[in-house]
Formats: sequence, structure tokens, C-alpha cells
Amino acid sequence: MTTPTPIRGYTASKDQLLARLRRVEGQVRGVEKMVDEDRYCIDVLTQISAIQAALDKVALGLLDGHARHCMHTGAVEGRADEMATEMMAAVGRLMKRG
Repeated sequence: MTTPTPIRGYTASKDQLLARLRRVEGQVRGVEKMVDEDRYCIDVLTQISAIQAALDKVALGLLDGHARHCMHTGAVEGRADEMATEMMAAVGRLMKRG
């Protein structure tokens, strides 16, 4: 007997998230190639900034799904405070970059 895959907050947008992540992966490979080719520093940094922005969009999509699905489920189960604390900790980690 197999255990069913749990439904996550991002399940409905999973294909879109995976597509974004594949694009980010391609961007990272592009930056690797730029460094290998000794491209101008500012051009490399510009691409890194674009990668960070793309990852931020992925993170916001995951947070949105968490807020709409997981936190709702947690509230129904009586775990609203726990879920809010968990989400705010995740937001704090995302904001600590740099």
C-alpha cells in the first residue's frame, strides 16, 4: 500500500514553480559561462541580481501557497499560532540575505 502524496500549498502552481526554477538553473549556468569567459564584472553582477529576483518570485509563490493553504489547514486543526510563527521565521530567513 502506498502513502498518498500530501497536498502542499504550492501543489496547484507546482508546474509554474518548476518552470521558473528551470529558468533560474539556466541563468546560473549562463553566469558560470560568463565567469569562465572572463566577462565584465558588472555584467556578471547584473545577471546574479536577475537570478536573485527570479528566486524571490519563487519564494513569494511558495509563501502565498503556504498562507492560503497550509496556514488555513493549520488554523482548522487549532495550530494557527504555530503556523504563523513558522511562516514569519521563514520570511525572516528570506529577508536576511547579504
